[in-house]
Amino acid sequence: MAATTDFKSLFAAIRPLLLAPSTAEERFGVMMRARHGVGKSQVVYQTADAIYWDTQEQRLGYKSDGVFDADNDRFVNYTMVERRASQMSEGDLLGIPSPEGHDVNGETASRFRPFEWLVRICTEPCVFFADELDRGSQEVRQGFFEMGDSRKLAGWSLHPGTVVFAACNGGLHGANYQVSEMDPAELDRWTVFDVEPTVEDWLTWAEDNVDKVVWDFINQNRDHLEHTGDVEPSKVYPSRRSWARLNAVLVAADMLDHSKAFDAGVVFTLTNGFVGTEAAIALVDFVKSYDRQVSIEDILDNGAFEKLADYGITEYTALVDKMDSAKVFSDTLTDTRAKNLAELFATMPSEVAMKLWTALTGGSDNEDNVVKFYAQTTSDGRPVSAHLIEMLGQDDQ
Repeated sequence: MAATTDFKSLFAAIRPLLLAPSTAEERFGVMMRARHGVGKSQVVYQTADAIYWDTQEQRLGYKSDGVFDADNDRFVNYTMVERRASQMSEGDLLGIPSPEGHDVNGETASRFRPFEWLVRICTEPCVFFADELDRGSQEVRQGFFEMGDSRKLAGWSLHPGTVVFAACNGGLHGANYQVSEMDPAELDRWTVFDVEPTVEDWLTWAEDNVDKVVWDFINQNRDHLEHTGDVEPSKVYPSRRSWARLNAVLVAADMLDHSKAFDAGVVFTLTNGFVGTEAAIALVDFVKSYDRQVSIEDILDNGAFEKLADYGITEYTALVDKMDSAKVFSDTLTDTRAKNLAELFATMPSEVAMKLWTALTGGSDNEDNVVKFYAQTTSDGRPVSAHLIEMLGQDDQ
């Protein structure tokens, strides 16, 4: 199986690809292969926002380097140009015949007049994005392959600063889509990344782009972010893109605040249309009880144990499940999280506490976390070991 990369690693890999070339000919096209709706387009748009062209030194730079000055004409922002290969024909690459001929060895020859998008990426620094490349016809793909490799198309050469991106659904996930296979010769013209974004990738993006209720729901119910298994024909499944679209509708309609005549039926119907039945049921239940929701951060980072005053076995069990789903027990525990996790362990019902202990000790990668957790002393002055022995004794009775 091919190696995959998450978005954080992808951005880190793209940076040297764009900065390193000493000549335009060495700036090769970047191809991303991934499932639908994971945010491939966002990678391209964020890259376009992050870079600039230095007209004096004729080089590409990143704005984060501190050189870029928006008020200096020397520095130019990149223009974003996007085309969907699936909606293009060969004529869209060549242009239209010009009524004005030109002389070739005494004979009048015709020429093609290119469309605006091609003139733009050849005459100014642009980020060009060929989306759905493996859904395009072979003729269209061949044209874009020439662009990604030799930086030419229909006799036109790309601007030295223009950057070329392509996205497709093939690669590891090609069997799930009606797409064209690309042979090794085609792929050899691109720098290819098979992208498998993490939940953290989406949550990082969503912090500034979705409502807190939706963010909290996905953070605490990560299995609902997207469907990655086998699919049933015609069934609606959640994706990162569909959650963003649903969020926009719910926010615009002010439907996430159940204190304002929350209509669970309408919210369910809308949500079902975007992300499917299972996720819709879970989200409606979540919003109904949002005021009573306790986040992982509330407990492990802030020690807000007063929020657990009305919790019973069912609620505590759900909290432990959320922590397990969020990989709390496998990720390295900070000192604060280890201390608060020990306090939670000591205060919850013994049967749920043992579930937490099992989740914490369930993997070989958890050894450091177990040692740190076991070394804690709770607010009653007793070590974790004493609580554990007491709970084990209760289970034996």
